[in-house]
Amino acid sequence: MYSVLLLCGGLAGVTTVLFGFGGGFVVVPLMVTLLIAVHGADSAAGQAAMHIAVATSTALMIFAASLSTWRHHRRRTVQWRLVRPLVGYIAIGAVLGAAAAVSVSGEWVRWMFIGYLAITIVDAILRPGFLHQAKGEARPMVRLVTAITGLFIGSVAAFLGVGGSVMAVPLMRRRGASMTAATAMANPLSLPMAISGTATYVLMSGDTALGAWYAGYVDLRALLALAVGSWLGIRLASRWIGRIPDRIHAGVYLLLLTVVLAVMVVMH
Repeated sequence: MYSVLLLCGGLAGVTTVLFGFGGGFVVVPLMVTLLIAVHGADSAAGQAAMHIAVATSTALMIFAASLSTWRHHRRRTVQWRLVRPLVGYIAIGAVLGAAAAVSVSGEWVRWMFIGYLAITIVDAILRPGFLHQAKGEARPMVRLVTAITGLFIGSVAAFLGVGGSVMAVPLMRRRGASMTAATAMANPLSLPMAISGTATYVLMSGDTALGAWYAGYVDLRALLALAVGSWLGIRLASRWIGRIPDRIHAGVYLLLLTVVLAVMVVMH
């Protein structure tokens, strides 16, 4: 199991630094599958598999998004003037999203995950502004729009354990950012969500008895294996920052979302 998680962490690291995913799109479906396969669907871990996967994925983002942000900052690809106003609102939204996720069944979380992915893919394909060649500098937002956007990104991302990429990247693309700039901004925007969301998943797990290696719903052994793999993946993929043609970068982003959507639909 842990060798698979190490490999999964590596893939999560690659998708974090190049696409801003934060690991959730890779970690969540894999962990749900592994937890049910190893412990059984009727065990405590099996019944809480979706909550454990989302919580562990959210905790992984603290590490992966921090390291990826540093890599992008060194390459000067992060437009901090757009990132800073969103951070506080995303942190507040993350607490609300994580608290909501803990209070509903794992099956509901899974289908909401699937629904949001499907909407995102269709919206990016049908609406103009995502697949076209962007200039690189995103247009700023007014204060009210910034507040609403930040709360929405934080709550949905923490609820699903997917990081801010699925909302931040399409948003920044439509505001004129290149894929490199959009994915670079998705990483620091995932950090406040990851910190607030993880704390909420730990504190609001209630009387769930999952074992000594759990902090609330966070699987600590799985998190360690994922973090090591993520570090290796980020280190390997950092050389490609800014080198992927914009239209190909955008197309691969949508392809990866489609693959994860297919996995989540067929997963039981």
